[in-house]
Amino acid sequence: MNIGAVDHIEFYVGDAQHSAFYLCTAFGFRVCGQAGPETGLPGRRSLLLRQGGIEIVLTSALTFDHPVAEYVARHGDGVANIAFEVTDAAKAFAEAVERGATAVEEPVVHSQCGTEVVTASVLGFGDVAHRFVQRTGDRAAFLPGVMDIFAEDPDEGEQLLSTVDHAAICLPAGQLRPTVAFYEKVFGFSQIFEEFIEVGEQAMDSKVVQSPSGKVTFTLIEPVTDRKPGQIDDFLARHGGAGVQHLALLADDIVGAVPALEGRGVKFLETPDAYYNELEERLGSPDLKIEDLRRTNVLVDQDHWGQVFQIFTQSLHIRKTFFWEVIDRHGARTFGSGNIKALYEAVAREKATA
Repeated sequence: MNIGAVDHIEFYVGDAQHSAFYLCTAFGFRVCGQAGPETGLPGRRSLLLRQGGIEIVLTSALTFDHPVAEYVARHGDGVANIAFEVTDAAKAFAEAVERGATAVEEPVVHSQCGTEVVTASVLGFGDVAHRFVQRTGDRAAFLPGVMDIFAEDPDEGEQLLSTVDHAAICLPAGQLRPTVAFYEKVFGFSQIFEEFIEVGEQAMDSKVVQSPSGKVTFTLIEPVTDRKPGQIDDFLARHGGAGVQHLALLADDIVGAVPALEGRGVKFLETPDAYYNELEERLGSPDLKIEDLRRTNVLVDQDHWGQVFQIFTQSLHIRKTFFWEVIDRHGARTFGSGNIKALYEAVAREKATA
């Protein structure tokens, strides 16, 4: 199937303009294109946002009975499609369906002025689909003949974020192993990490799957039902089933990016001072200065290859079901043993002070 990187992420939202304003003002994205009925996209309107190698599509319905409106009514604003770069979209679609995936959109060819894009979609987990995207020609056109691209902005602004590192996905109890098996069979992913996390009376199980290219990574999480209900149970109840809990965006300099993002209005979760007092004893000397980590509330962990630095935003979602992560990898290929537990505890702190 030859899956490359994440091509783009599509969110279904109640108001694409409002969502774009926040992502541009706070995170530094730029609106680069738009599509709607006037461009041949009936019943909905989409905005294309870009920063570094990250492309985000925000789509809103124009009628109450459109599938996009039904998704938002069921789940609230959220990730609806994680698109994969492929060399042959029609072939990838056929292989995925043959291996057991549910077809969502048959292959469609979009072409204009020498640029051609072929897309096709299958269902992934919950109501989230995966779009196979095959590109020939000018990538800046994004979806030729459908997406109107604006003139290039002469002032690109500060590029703090470079690519999508991974997506964290909450699953109902009992779906973790079948979902791992599904991604292994249908998309050729491999399991690269697993962890059982206990925090007080709550617990959850997690496995990480990754594409052969190493450029698409999903952290899959399910609650443990014989323990006290916790954050994952809350997500599943408020979201209405499986979905993307957060997206992690890669930064080249996290201790520089965090203050810049905070200056634009991004609210990050705070980390107790004791975490940094115990850090050197737990992990040794980190690559970044402990005082810089303490000042920015950045967490650190490590695997066999190196260290990973991360911080999570507060959720501005009305249902508190989606937030962002900023991550900086210093050689680490996976996640340290404290990675997911740190997230779990950070979100618990936010709930305790809400």
